[in-house]
Amino acid sequence: QVQLVESGGGSVQSGGSLSLSCAASGYTYITYSMAWFRQAPGKEREGVAGISSDGSTSYVASVEGRFTISQNNTKNTLHLQMNSLKPEDTAMYYCAAVAFRAARSLLLLPGVYTYWGQGTQVTVSS
Repeated sequence: QVQLVESGGGSVQSGGSLSLSCAASGYTYITYSMAWFRQAPGKEREGVAGISSDGSTSYVASVEGRFTISQNNTKNTLHLQMNSLKPEDTAMYYCAAVAFRAARSLLLLPGVYTYWGQGTQVTVSS
């Protein structure tokens, strides 16, 4: 059974950095897509950054140049390096995965993903 467990959230001041990790277990697919989503209170879940098994990445415009998605060599851990954080980045951040290689244009759509983690809270104060 696939399990995704996020870690690394916390509180930081505006301009600071945080690094999120998502440990995947029971996930041995050769072709896949993974992504980070976030959801703030009263708002819809938003795709932040996605990556597929061919290395393609996609970012929402609001984090382009500030966030970087990556995987470790064994591809069982997904990372999100978040720099220059802003108060509007405050949200619960979720890791998601699916067992096929989604087109780059689809990487940030929540309906694409089958597996989800429980989330980790990121709070950015001004």
